[in-house]
Amino acid sequence: MEIHTVISGRRDERTRSLSGRGPDLARLRAAVGEFAGYTAADRSWERLLLATGPRIDPALPAHRRALLAWLNAWGCRIRYPRDGEHDVFCAEAGAWWARWGELLPGRDAVLADLTDTEIDLLGDCYADLSAMPAAPGARPRSLGSTAATKMLHALRPRALMPWDAAIADALHGARTADAYRAHLRLGRRWARRLLAESDLGEEALAVELGRPGRPLAKMLDDYCYLEFTAGT
Repeated sequence: MEIHTVISGRRDERTRSLSGRGPDLARLRAAVGEFAGYTAADRSWERLLLATGPRIDPALPAHRRALLAWLNAWGCRIRYPRDGEHDVFCAEAGAWWARWGELLPGRDAVLADLTDTEIDLLGDCYADLSAMPAAPGARPRSLGSTAATKMLHALRPRALMPWDAAIADALHGARTADAYRAHLRLGRRWARRLLAESDLGEEALAVELGRPGRPLAKMLDDYCYLEFTAGT
C-alpha cells in the first residue's frame, strides 16, 4: 500500500509538471474547436447575459438569482429555496459582493495583465466565496471551490480562469486559496506565451482560432476541461 501511494504520488507530480506547460497555438486551436461542440455551455452563458445585460451586477438580487441558475446549469447542484425559506445564496452573495466587489480587477482586465498583487488578493476573495453559505436546509452547504471559480469567471470573464475539481487536482493537487493563486499565475503564463507566439492581441487571436469574442481565459479553460475533465 505504501509503495503504491508513493508511485501514485510521483505519477501525479509528473502529470502536474507536464500539464503545467500548457497548450501551444495548435493544441489550443484543436481544443477550442472541439469544445465548440459543447453547445449547452454556451447557451447557458447566453441566458445569463440576457438576464443581466449589459453587465452582471451582483448588487442586484435578480442578477444574483441569475448567477445561481447559471451555476446550476453548469452542474453545481445548489438547492433553490423552497416557498417560505430564506434565500441563502442571494443574501450571502450580496454580502460577499459588498465586501469584495470594489476589490476585484476592473471589468476590462485580462488574464495576461493580472498583477501579482491582484492575484494575491484574488486568492483571499476566492477563499471567502468558496466558504460562503449557499443553500438552506438541515445540512446547509457552502458554495464550494468549483462554483466559486465559475462565479468569479462570470464576473470577470476576460481575467479569471475557472476550474473544476479534476482540473484543480491535476494541475495543483489542491483547491485552496494558494492553489487558486497558482491557477491564475499559470493561466497568465500560458496567455502571455500564446499571445507572444501568435503576435496577436487577444481579440484577434480569438478570431484566428475561430472563436470570435471568446476570452482567452475561457479558451484556456476549454483546453483544461478537455485535457483533465472530459472522460474522467
